[in-house]
Amino acid sequence: MKPRIIGLYLPQYHPIPENDEWWGKGFTEWNNVVKAKPLFRGHYQPHLPADLGFYDLRLPEVREQQAELAREAGLEGFCYYHYWFGNGKQLLQRPFEEVLASGKPDFPFCLCWANHDWTSKTWEKGSSLRRDTMIMKMEYSREDYVRHFNYLLPAFRNPRYIKVDGKPLFAVWAPRNIPDGKEFIDLWQKMAQENGLKGIHFVGQTDNTGKALSGKKANYYSADMAKDYYKSVLDLGFDAVMSQGYRRAVALAQGRAKMTLKLLSFNSFMPTYSKIDYGRLMENYYVEEDRWENVYPTLLPQWDRTPRAGSKTEIVTSSSPDKFQHYTEQAIQIIANKQPEHQILFLKSWNEWGEGNYVEPDQKFGHGWLQAIRNAMMKYK
Repeated sequence: MKPRIIGLYLPQYHPIPENDEWWGKGFTEWNNVVKAKPLFRGHYQPHLPADLGFYDLRLPEVREQQAELAREAGLEGFCYYHYWFGNGKQLLQRPFEEVLASGKPDFPFCLCWANHDWTSKTWEKGSSLRRDTMIMKMEYSREDYVRHFNYLLPAFRNPRYIKVDGKPLFAVWAPRNIPDGKEFIDLWQKMAQENGLKGIHFVGQTDNTGKALSGKKANYYSADMAKDYYKSVLDLGFDAVMSQGYRRAVALAQGRAKMTLKLLSFNSFMPTYSKIDYGRLMENYYVEEDRWENVYPTLLPQWDRTPRAGSKTEIVTSSSPDKFQHYTEQAIQIIANKQPEHQILFLKSWNEWGEGNYVEPDQKFGHGWLQAIRNAMMKYK
């Protein structure tokens, strides 16, 4: 059985009334992508699409083409980000609802609940304070958990839905944000079984270091606490962890002095960016605990949030399909001794163009990112 690579999928590429109101008529992720400018000599911006162009996800032909590209590269399926804010309020749901209702593309899928607030982050001229305006706030309640499950039940029952140990895989982006996480999971497990499912395979996303856990100090530089970060999710009742090593890798690549300077400058109105070599980043990305049976590591092809963050961001330089293939092979080795059902890698991401974090064909590397995945999978065989 080959490794189970599942691509995280952003449905932001079509207009919605809310984005028209907040950002301007017809806004999609492409508006940010095309405006990005290089910040230094040799800086690769803007990143522009090749085969699929500036696509609109309302078109079924686009969704079919994406699935075909992913299938050829060896991906098992897509994990669609699912924006459910409570009380039945959703955003960007149209692409997945059409995939579900139409039966096309005939390509496996699962969902990742992006359970975080949406804010408008702007910078006040002449002020050192960042103003965050709440656009859509997450709300939690038992009644809403029931409503949420019933909305998703047709998806869970769909034969295309990705399963682990016979259960539909449902990922949660911010598992610790759910105020009564154990109650939520227990309720959904009960409802799943009452509706003829074996249960739900819950996967909680977490960094392997970073912000402080309850009762502990923040830890950005060491892997010593990775087990604590992972355990904090598993202890909530999650079956597995989607692990990410970006925070720790950035901290180690930059060092304490640069990290402190960066935090100070991020809290000012002065533009700043930091450059991080992709190879150095990825050498610090994975930790020993990623070998645990119930930990599903992530693949990171490239990273550059210039389209979204302007000059206040880290810019990962020197990424390439060849290097991505090398670290994909490394990740496959990390999961090689797990049970076949649990040999899962989440690709972060399939199409996060605004973060320079995608594998779809672009004008610089063509199909290189997809070929890198294919090559790594062929070596595994």
